[in-house]
Amino acid sequence: MTTRKRSNRKQEILQALATMLENNPGERITTAKLAEAVGVTEAALYRHFPSKARMFEGLLDFVEETLFSRINKILEEDKMSASRSLKIAQLVLLFAEKNPGISRMISGEALMGEQLRLRTRVTSLFEKIETQFKQVLRERPMREGKDLVSDDNVIANLLTSWIEGQIRQFVRSDFKHLPSQHLAKQWQLFHRALFS
Repeated sequence: MTTRKRSNRKQEILQALATMLENNPGERITTAKLAEAVGVTEAALYRHFPSKARMFEGLLDFVEETLFSRINKILEEDKMSASRSLKIAQLVLLFAEKNPGISRMISGEALMGEQLRLRTRVTSLFEKIETQFKQVLRERPMREGKDLVSDDNVIANLLTSWIEGQIRQFVRSDFKHLPSQHLAKQWQLFHRALFS
């Protein structure tokens, strides 16, 4: 019972943090404001997380677990490089769109002034996404008997940079420019240039 209550409180804290990131663009999140939003004392926050950085890391853990479990499912179910790449891109962009507060964090905007290790974790997140694209692209000649139009590293970096740019644009527009807004048409261009 205590463990369930503790994990629920952790989830409440992380949810409140994500909501504050969404609703307070440009504002620094303090533990005092976060404690108030959750309805607990600052001391209670620190019983669940030893620091504010650990709270951000908790959100990043959630992002990684969610995205990479779904990416693994995509890789299991689909074997074609173009559709795998589209599904990965779509997954990340729609996840960002549905979680604006988390988008502020993974765009780096909400981490200005926070610890370097948090910005490093975000960098690592996008590097892992890029690695997934590389894996998909490297398997193309073997699975489909088709060569790539360019080096797999170059294509994977292009796709990852595009995703990151879409998320940054979403944050910069105060969540008005949705990452999925032009996804279908943009992907047609990528498909023609990279997979035809």
